[in-house]
Amino acid sequence: MAETPILDGVFAPIATPFDSEGRLSIAHLRENLTRYNRTPLAGYVVAGSTGEAILLSWAETETLWAATAEAADSRKLLIAGTAAESTAETIARTERAAQLGYQVALVRTPHYYKPQMTVDALEHFFRRVADASPIPILIYSIPQYTGVAVEADLVARLSSHPNIAGIKDSSGSVERVAEMKHVSAGDFRILVGSASSLLWSVLLGASGGILALADVLPEACAELYELAVAGKLAEGRSLQDKLLPASKTVVSKHGVAGAKYALDRLGYYGGPVREPLRPLSDAAKQEIDRVLAGVGTAVSAGRS
Repeated sequence: MAETPILDGVFAPIATPFDSEGRLSIAHLRENLTRYNRTPLAGYVVAGSTGEAILLSWAETETLWAATAEAADSRKLLIAGTAAESTAETIARTERAAQLGYQVALVRTPHYYKPQMTVDALEHFFRRVADASPIPILIYSIPQYTGVAVEADLVARLSSHPNIAGIKDSSGSVERVAEMKHVSAGDFRILVGSASSLLWSVLLGASGGILALADVLPEACAELYELAVAGKLAEGRSLQDKLLPASKTVVSKHGVAGAKYALDRLGYYGGPVREPLRPLSDAAKQEIDRVLAGVGTAVSAGRS
């Protein structure tokens, strides 16, 4: 088991670039990372939900991990999304990510056999993966996609495991963050998945966030985190209010397609989504354009 790295700050769940034929575009990935390396982001998540991990082949995932590890600034923490439905495959993927230089594994809850994914079953799964993993793991709870939520009682059970570093909670519930902070042991970290709840979550004890909006507005999201840590509530609320429409419209409403379109609009490469995801309608693009224009100085910072 490796020493747990510092999991504080804002991490970007890197979008996976595809070309017009639907193939991985490593050249565009490198271009995006060159820009991200100059931002205050704490690190990157590779092959997460925003990265369309569930739609990638295993060969593509390995290629993506390797290319990102090569292009990322050495000061950026690398987190690999290693989840599979089986325990054995999750362990195998986590071991491979460690071999490629990743410092942390983000492990989503298994969910296909949802009725059998009891608290006991999930606890056994995460303990087995953590026991076998050469790197620390982050529990990943994203109930809006999986239908399986990790609640505070399970966090209480798992937080003392020496190789479970924390949790990414994408429920958007600030109350859940407070509950997890109250019951967790030791240096267990809580990272949120929604920019719209980052300020209040950090004030309640979260250590940061893995935010799809940080793909689009990395500087602004990192600034919001710093304001929260510094206790500058008035400035933090002002920036959060500016970012809220983008978080709600670009990310929550339009998902990966919305984030990729916004990337294209802001000088990064977003490119197409992979089927069965569908491209945005013209009306949706216009809606995102209006929102990005309204963000004002936060968007300007993202273009610098």
